[in-house]
Amino acid sequence: MKRKPSLLVVFLTVFIDLIGFGIVVPLVPIYSRHYGAPGWLIGTIIASFSAMQFVFSPIWGRLSDHHGRRPILLFSTAGAALSYLLFAIGSGFENHTAALWALLVSRVFAGACGGNITVAQAYIADITPPENRSKRMGLIGMAFGLGFIFGPALSGIALRLFGATGPGWAAAVLCAANFLLAFAILAESLKPDSGHAGNRPRLQQWGHTLARPRIGSLILIFFLATFAFSCFESTLPLLVSDNFNLGITVDETKPATTVISLFVFCGIIGAFIQGGAIGRLVKMFGEPKLISLSLFITGVSLALLPFVKGEGQLKWLAVLRLADWPWLKMLLVLALLAVGSSLTRPPVFGLLSNLTPANEQGATIGVAQSAGALARIFGPLFAATVYLHVPMLPYVICGAISIVAGLLAIQQLGGRIETTKGKTAETA
Repeated sequence: MKRKPSLLVVFLTVFIDLIGFGIVVPLVPIYSRHYGAPGWLIGTIIASFSAMQFVFSPIWGRLSDHHGRRPILLFSTAGAALSYLLFAIGSGFENHTAALWALLVSRVFAGACGGNITVAQAYIADITPPENRSKRMGLIGMAFGLGFIFGPALSGIALRLFGATGPGWAAAVLCAANFLLAFAILAESLKPDSGHAGNRPRLQQWGHTLARPRIGSLILIFFLATFAFSCFESTLPLLVSDNFNLGITVDETKPATTVISLFVFCGIIGAFIQGGAIGRLVKMFGEPKLISLSLFITGVSLALLPFVKGEGQLKWLAVLRLADWPWLKMLLVLALLAVGSSLTRPPVFGLLSNLTPANEQGATIGVAQSAGALARIFGPLFAATVYLHVPMLPYVICGAISIVAGLLAIQQLGGRIETTKGKTAETA
């Protein structure tokens, strides 16, 4: 029997992949510092994944427009499993230089193979009417949120049970199982009658996409939002360790689990917002206003984050009894940040999808993801380097950038996108 495209199946595929991602990502800055990496090298290792995504996301998107979504999703899932295998092997090296090289190569390979999110968003656009796309794009955000609930939780368990190499092995096994599952049940979503967009060279594709005024504005806003948020992603373990005197190292798993639990906390909030509330909020505010609001919330919370200080590990019972005000303030600011960041991606990609012809969904979303990857190259390099000199500065600057992006959204995206009989039209 021929399989039918399914939102549930593509969500499950992306979700399992992001669990693997969530297992490894919180540990990259901790491992890098443990192996003696200076600030610029920590930033380089973190940014290498995004550097490869910048190069390859439009390529995978364009290939999926021509050859289908299924083969690209399968390829990226297999590549993720191999990259985590290398991460596991490298994190067990006693030679620090060899370990840092292995971490770098594993992240480079993971980024080069990482076409998953781009193609999954094109998959959703293939099978969703325009008026529901912002809501359905929230499923990808929900997968991110859930990935950062279960991924860091599994990371902490594997770290405690199997040592420094445990998280990498757990991620590799999980992604290998995901490949087998996707191979068995994932159907093709691209319709034979969608036609094919012109096979443009890379720079021409960027020029073609950015030349459309609203699409160009959306991609710029997504770039600025991602740059600002990457400050949080890349330096939170260092900020929490320094502001609460945790002394996080690979060998001390107890403090490391404090940071992991913060990622889980943010993931729970993100999953709740993007899994349920996003559809109602889009109907209430419209995509442009919701994007602006999300960026203002993110900017304020980023600027507040480095000024929250305390002493000792997070103890949830003390927080629930309102007995540990420093950690309570940290959790409130992180909750605000999680809400703001969760409200940005779905309406941005919903609008992008509605403004893009069916035969160019993969290419356009690939350019947007590539712009986000470019932001995640420069963001961690900037944040990790500046953090070592003035820890508060990257957060204050990135908070200001997020607010500027919110103002740009108000100015450039003023009108709603109205959907009529499956077509889209911009209104002033």
